Amino acid sequence: MLELRPTCEHCNKALPPDSLEARICTYECTFCVSCVDRVLGNVCPNCGGGFVPRPVRPSKNWKGDNFLGKDPASTQIKVEAKFDPKPTNDNWEERQGVVAWARAIAPNETLKFSVAYTIGYPKDGAVAGLP
Repeated sequence: MLELRPTCEHCNKALPPDSLEARICTYECTFCVSCVDRVLGNVCPNCGGGFVPRPVRPSKNWKGDNFLGKDPASTQIKVEAKFDPKPTNDNWEERQGVVAWARAIAPNETLKFSVAYTIGYPKDGAVAGLP
């Protein structure tokens, strides 16, 4: 079933289930029409594919329980992590989201690792615990 993601992955614009501005690629990456046309040039930055308008799931039960009441839109918050250098293991001990680096370090050697997180959530939403 198509996941109706709540926001544009680029600008975080809210894209409710009935939005006619939502665009998706074949992997369901979700962006607003403005970002697709003006920023991305109709090329998905995640997979390289093109975009099409996202279908609207009916809000009323017209036929066979195929509607938002039974299959609601996603409310998932998107978290993207960027690492430098890239981890040697993206699924350490088969734990999703846990990364590791395997690297020999000489005595008195210093290594620098950096991590940047991008958290995406609906514009009208809030994330608890952030300043």
